Amino acid sequence: MSHRFQRAGVTLDHEAVQSIIRFLLLTFRSAGKNNLSADELVSKLEEGSSKWSKASLQVLHTLWSEHGASVHAQQDAQSLLSIGQLVDMQWKLGMAVSSDTCRSLNSPFVSLLMKIVEPSGQICQRAFEMTIPQFQNFHRQFKEMAAIMETV
Repeated sequence: MSHRFQRAGVTLDHEAVQSIIRFLLLTFRSAGKNNLSADELVSKLEEGSSKWSKASLQVLHTLWSEHGASVHAQQDAQSLLSIGQLVDMQWKLGMAVSSDTCRSLNSPFVSLLMKIVEPSGQICQRAFEMTIPQFQNFHRQFKEMAAIMETV
């Protein structure tokens, strides 16, 4: 995307490109949900703000023309999958000081409480505990998932 903006005469720094990419992801998802054509998308953006340059709108038109079908396909696949949505996650650090079954006392642990909205609309809570290394691994995997979701 950065190269396309440069070829169109739009010069941006890395941080601005990242912000634009996030904006485009949200815009493209919305355009996909509303089944907009490239022309309709560009006209909606023009209606929303007069600050769009002709070159930027041409880039967006081209991108949506080329990738709009894949956004539609991805959204169709998502609608077929009925999974819950994470709405809240709380964690706290604790220390085990006594236990009938645990041999390693005085070891820290992380307690997680996750609130999830099921496809039916019900909110359910899931609670679990992890050791510090397990939590660090969980955190790393969560960050990887978030990075992947940013690109979808």
